[in-house]
Amino acid sequence: MYDSIRTAALSAATVTTGLIAGLFFAFSCAVLPGLRQADDATFVTAMQRINSAILNGWFALAFVGAPLLIVAAIALHLRTGTGPALLWLTAALALYAVMLAITFTVNVPLNNTLEAAGTPDGLAALRTHFEARWTHWNHIRTLTTTAALACLIRGLLLHGSVKGGGM
Repeated sequence: MYDSIRTAALSAATVTTGLIAGLFFAFSCAVLPGLRQADDATFVTAMQRINSAILNGWFALAFVGAPLLIVAAIALHLRTGTGPALLWLTAALALYAVMLAITFTVNVPLNNTLEAAGTPDGLAALRTHFEARWTHWNHIRTLTTTAALACLIRGLLLHGSVKGGGM
């Protein structure tokens, strides 16, 4: 039973981290390149609406759930002393923490600045301030969460081989 809980926590951590990595990847590969072709007003309006729409329960479940599930998986692996996966799980948590730090120190403040834009005057300057920096740091978030996902997959494989699953 305990092993099933450990496996479930690690699997859920892997899935939720994958969802967030995929979200950032989609922005890097499709959303931002698509918006790059839009005029300033369309770009600002679209990003404002996206930033508003993303604040929902499903996003929160994955975004906040991933690190909580990683911590749970680490705790469950610590309790049983299954060391091979621990290094990978800890690395995943550190990488996810880097993404969170970037999100809350760079992307969210930029989103807040964009949201505060009240008039069409100065949209070009606002976009210039926002777009390049937000895009750059989104690419970094994509890389860190994808690396966290890879660490979790490795941890999941090691977990499976330790418990005799032959993964």
